[in-house]
Amino acid sequence: MELTPRLRLMNWLVNQGLTGLPENDLLRGFCERCRAEGLHLSRGMVFIDTLHPIFEGRGFRWNDAETNESDVFEYGSTNEGEAADAWRNSIFYHMLENGHRELPVDFAGGGYNFKFMGDLAEKGHKHLVAYVHQFGEAGTMGLMDCVYSYWTTRRDDGFGAQGLEALRDLVPVLGLAIKSAAQADITRTLGRVYLGRDAAERVLGGRIARGVTERINAVLWFSDLRGSTAISESIGPDEIIPFLNDYAQASIDAIHDAGGEVLKLIGDGVLAMFTHENMARAKRAALRAEHRFRRNMTMLNARRAAEGRPVTSAHVGLHVGEVFYGNIGSDDRLDFTVVGPAVNEVSRIASMCRSVDRELLTSTAFRAELDAAGRNYLVSTGRFALRGISRAQELYTLDPDIAADEIVGGKYERYLAG
Repeated sequence: MELTPRLRLMNWLVNQGLTGLPENDLLRGFCERCRAEGLHLSRGMVFIDTLHPIFEGRGFRWNDAETNESDVFEYGSTNEGEAADAWRNSIFYHMLENGHRELPVDFAGGGYNFKFMGDLAEKGHKHLVAYVHQFGEAGTMGLMDCVYSYWTTRRDDGFGAQGLEALRDLVPVLGLAIKSAAQADITRTLGRVYLGRDAAERVLGGRIARGVTERINAVLWFSDLRGSTAISESIGPDEIIPFLNDYAQASIDAIHDAGGEVLKLIGDGVLAMFTHENMARAKRAALRAEHRFRRNMTMLNARRAAEGRPVTSAHVGLHVGEVFYGNIGSDDRLDFTVVGPAVNEVSRIASMCRSVDRELLTSTAFRAELDAAGRNYLVSTGRFALRGISRAQELYTLDPDIAADEIVGGKYERYLAG
């Protein structure tokens, strides 16, 4: 590839990287343009580690022929098991161990026998060149410290000197564009994981100034575990976090499935909200989340009991009111959350569950704007003074007859789905 088309392709990579083209589209566009300029690529593979609570990294593939492979894949930890063995037998591990940034391989020439090479040779690929482009300390994010790639050709004589020279110039620019896209992915992932989905979108959309809040009406959820302190004291330190994670997953999955937003995890407590222009629908969504939470808990407790691990149940308080939603804190430490008297009230309502021995309590305001069918499912538990709240109020719980109806497709479940 001559200098002019090389510069043209570099310019395309920079422009597409700036516009935010997804990584798999970057790779496909790069490979197709290389081929159009006479660089006979037959396969390209690029992968990069990331910051994600589940995946260690993401990879991207391109082939010159149709395959059953996905052009995007994610991989888990390579620290143990089969994944660790595969990594230690890879060309990239060999390159890192031996300080190689570039390694050409002739499949017919022998000398290297990495795991995937036989399969590539059977599919007609003849030569390969692999690259490891490492970042500097300032450019590293967690495990994301390299872009790894390999490129193959079906030509008997390989890429040739000019082809390798072109790849040496072009692949780092592609790596920079992919790193840029990966960092944007990381930012969105961390925002959703640590702030919540809606809050992350607002923050990434520019709502980051201290004191910028929005006054909204919301259905509020507060839940906490029953007896979690005693359980934590009775189990080993290495069991405490898995215990909390199991039950947090049960509640968060239920809230998200019903369209709610998890705002904060407070020890074993979960603060969430449900919003809709029709508040009756937001309240029904909150009841649907509570119902799914109970089903999740039933399955979780069965699994943990079978494993000989402690189990528990949870209290849920539901309330509705006006809150301030946005940035609260200092100049250098902000929290994107909700504040207001209604937030204090919902936590007090949840804490009353212990006193009245109910797993769910709702406020009068929550019940008031439900439709007639919804109101009929909630029965009064009495009038109570809530700690720190000036006025007493009547609290409601799910009708015991309904609460006992756990048959899938029952009347209450049909109401929640409506």
